[in-house]
Amino acid sequence: MAYLTEKFGSAGALHLLAGAGETVAAARVPAIKASAKIRSKKASRGTFLYGVPLLGLFFLLWEIAPRLGWLNRIFFPPLSEVLVAWWALLASGVLIEHIGISLQRAAIGFALGVVVAIPLGLLMGRYSLFEKVSDLLVQTLRNTSQFALLPVFILLLGIGEESKVAITFYSSVFFLLVNTISGVKSVDPLLIKAARSMGTSDFDLFRKVILPASIPSIVAGARLAVKSSLFAVIGAEMLAAKSGLGFLIQNSQLMMETADMYAGILTLTVIGLTVNYLLVWFERWATAWKGQSETSLI
Repeated sequence: MAYLTEKFGSAGALHLLAGAGETVAAARVPAIKASAKIRSKKASRGTFLYGVPLLGLFFLLWEIAPRLGWLNRIFFPPLSEVLVAWWALLASGVLIEHIGISLQRAAIGFALGVVVAIPLGLLMGRYSLFEKVSDLLVQTLRNTSQFALLPVFILLLGIGEESKVAITFYSSVFFLLVNTISGVKSVDPLLIKAARSMGTSDFDLFRKVILPASIPSIVAGARLAVKSSLFAVIGAEMLAAKSGLGFLIQNSQLMMETADMYAGILTLTVIGLTVNYLLVWFERWATAWKGQSETSLI
């Protein structure tokens, strides 16, 4: 410090030291982010591993309870028999066909929900007058059960693909809409004021400020919407369909093919878990700029 003061003066020495400190801090940022990412991965892996023993115990009970006579094997077969039935359905191609049909219906309904809900949510969240005019209608529709409206969809659209897509769309759109509105309202007003002070147009304001800042909330809504779409399409297929996982489960139950029924249920569980973890990964990727170390797996 004495050498720097003698050579550059006290002000110059302090300036050099401050600059060096900023350089060191900037150099540490990537290391800190990398460390947080590693901790996040370890936490996620640890959460998964902690749950394995209890899940294993559940499957063990499933296997031995029917064999010991605790449960009726006709209505609740052992897990090994269910897995054999699952493999037979998979090998025959029947299971793949039903999975593809159900996922296609759910995906179309969810995609339509995204197209409608996100633009509408951005407008309702940004413009208070528009929200006041449309909120009552939205809340009325949102609080009407999709399954109560399924007969209406069938009457209006028939028992074909249209009614299944309609029920999945209705099930997903409001989760996306509400979370988009919430995300827009949570945007820091200072960001909006700063953008406005630089003459940013409404379109650029939505594109460069509001939408990026709302992504965490939108992705959280998408996770709920995807699950709701899957649940809705299975319910619709159970009531009025000749294909899909819902039909497979319902038809197996009617034919007393209980191993096939549980095989369909297990398939739904695996699909639900897979989709959930994919959305968790996407949420972490989309919100990496926030530096979050943990994300809920719910």
